[in-house]
Amino acid sequence: MTPLPQAFLDRPIAHRALHGPGAPENSRAAVRRAIAAGYGIEIDLQLSADDIAMVFHDYDLSRLTMANGALHQRSASDLAAIPLRGGEESIPTLAEILALVAGQVPLLIEIKDQDGALGPAVGPLEQAAARDLAKYRGPVAVMSFNPHAMARMAELAPDLPRGLITCAFTPEDWPTVPAATRNALRDIPDYVRTGASFISHEAADLSRPRVAELRTQGATILCWTIRSPQAEAEARRVAQNVTFEGYTA
Repeated sequence: MTPLPQAFLDRPIAHRALHGPGAPENSRAAVRRAIAAGYGIEIDLQLSADDIAMVFHDYDLSRLTMANGALHQRSASDLAAIPLRGGEESIPTLAEILALVAGQVPLLIEIKDQDGALGPAVGPLEQAAARDLAKYRGPVAVMSFNPHAMARMAELAPDLPRGLITCAFTPEDWPTVPAATRNALRDIPDYVRTGASFISHEAADLSRPRVAELRTQGATILCWTIRSPQAEAEARRVAQNVTFEGYTA
């Protein structure tokens, strides 16, 4: 288990970087804004057809670009030619974002579930991320809703801090995940198995007893996603730091 560096607790973390008008989420522009403001940065990873880690939240391209279809069906070079909505940039690779951040602020990386049901069909995205991160110098950590992804990262990059993204796992939010899996994950059973040192928990569910139990046992507690100063103040009664968007934290 590698502890989460103190840098991740010293400043709020901008959700999908400091996005807003002219700086789409997970874009280079949003990353530059976060660095200039001194915030930590959270980004998301998806996998291209040619096994390149891309910085993008959705599985489908349509919400964030003028294109349609699944991101994973296109090569990194094809994705680099697709403009993001609300800006003048295309989808960046993880390697590009790492070069841009260059250790200036802490970087929290979510590895998006590729299994579809938070199951064991993982590996290629984790391999791509580990390859890009191998020579990175600076405060960085990886996390995922899928414990299998973090178990794989423990094999590929054992010295990287790892965490689990956790929540109430409601059927409305997770319709493709079997009820038995949702019920199990709700109690965060894989914290020790994955060698996690932190969780990033849903803000509305921070009162869950398991969260307090993990903090008592030494886990760092982050939370998502905070959208107002009032919500931040409430979350910090439990969480040691927040991931925020839509206001100046």
